[in-house]
Amino acid sequence: MSAAKEKLIFAPKNDQYTTSTLSSSDLSPSPLSQFHTWYTAAQSHPTYQPETATLSTARLPSGRVSARTVYLKELDARGFVVYSNWATSKKAADIASNPRAALTFHWREMERQVRVEGVTERLTEEESQVYFDTRIRGSRIGAWASRQSQGIEGREVLEGWVEEAEERFKGVEEIPVPPFWGGSRVVPDYVEFWFILQQGRPSRLHDRFAYTRDSIDSDTWKVQRLSP
Repeated sequence: MSAAKEKLIFAPKNDQYTTSTLSSSDLSPSPLSQFHTWYTAAQSHPTYQPETATLSTARLPSGRVSARTVYLKELDARGFVVYSNWATSKKAADIASNPRAALTFHWREMERQVRVEGVTERLTEEESQVYFDTRIRGSRIGAWASRQSQGIEGREVLEGWVEEAEERFKGVEEIPVPPFWGGSRVVPDYVEFWFILQQGRPSRLHDRFAYTRDSIDSDTWKVQRLSP
């Protein structure tokens, strides 16, 4: 039996990526501004749900890495904001032991990828409430009801928690954000913060640039071309 036949998946491809090119003169001095430019372009391309990202975390001391798909909900002067349960979820346990995290955006239709690495920080309850108020009632109730990532015997357990939350907030329209739920911001820093810009080139010889800075409080970024 050949080596290829022993593989469950063997998928060599010869696709060529030639949409466009990228040079340092095209880049903003700030990676957050550059991300905003690319994100806006992805929205108008159109790219399917450009806010979709992979959030990766690693638990210490084991170093075990986990990843999941999330939605970027905000970009501000400090970084990239996602929302979740920060009490019972697997990502919460990871971040409790290791505040570092990474986000990866892949905009296939535009042949672009963005990687972000940095330190996480929780938003204030007041900041989280602003976003929480935009969610439909069912989603707000669900945030109170779910013990995210906990094992349950069956769906009826979850439905029971939902009923309890519905009863708790019966007749209440302005539901407060749960203390265990809210926004977490990935603040880029110098340790392994790389804002990777990839544009198509034949033979996988992509254009690729990284932004780095000395600390999360620094406004000065270094831009460097990387080998693909």
